[in-house]
Amino acid sequence: MIGAIAGDIIGSIYENYPIKTKHFPLFHPQCRFTDDSVLTIAIARAILDSRDYRDVVWEMGRSYPHAGYGASFIRWLDSDDPEPYNSWGNGSAMLVSPIGFAFATAETVLSEAVRSAEISHDHPEGIKGAQAAAYAVFLARTTHDKETIKREISGRFAYNLDRTIAEIRPGYSFDVSCQGTVPEAVIAFMESISYEDAIRNAISLGGDSDTLACITGGIAEAYYGSVPAWIREKVRLILPRDLWEITEAFYSKYMAD
Repeated sequence: MIGAIAGDIIGSIYENYPIKTKHFPLFHPQCRFTDDSVLTIAIARAILDSRDYRDVVWEMGRSYPHAGYGASFIRWLDSDDPEPYNSWGNGSAMLVSPIGFAFATAETVLSEAVRSAEISHDHPEGIKGAQAAAYAVFLARTTHDKETIKREISGRFAYNLDRTIAEIRPGYSFDVSCQGTVPEAVIAFMESISYEDAIRNAISLGGDSDTLACITGGIAEAYYGSVPAWIREKVRLILPRDLWEITEAFYSKYMAD
């Protein structure tokens, strides 16, 4: 989960200024947490407190109104009784890493991913993207086998994972859809040799950098283990205290060695 948050923070500066290289300062001075982090932490809090995903996402989203939400999600937050709006956007996939870490079976991970997505992103592609991202985290932490992850994600969700970063990068551009984000995030992880390398792969595609790196970062942390201590410390310093306390509580309960 910290891996997902760190990915969001690292990628935040490149969302509007995309790059096509892996050579960049990992934490730019203007890096910040965005909606990806806020809503990931909201899912973690819902799991910790055994509360409804919709209620906690709505509450925490409204507590951080300037985190960078999309226009449709802002309207969802502004509603007193928010309803799903048939979205296929990658917002459903960016927040699910806690589900992949917290639950013990593939079936539960997949069903909880549906529950988290359908509060807003109830389009089939939105649900599929959430399931794929959460399931990839689950497989990464339970199998530690990239071939199994590739086979399961491509087979179950019909995502093309036979491409390489070098093949994707030249023609890839900003894409907020699940179908144009989740496969690329998984490939960024698949080609990596470390957590940091996975994040650099994702951002180097030049797309929706914070969300790509958030999804990739959750999978990479599950596979490689805890993020480097210095990256964890950067996250602690950047997050507000309330968000860090939830993150730390979740980490202690579900991810401590």
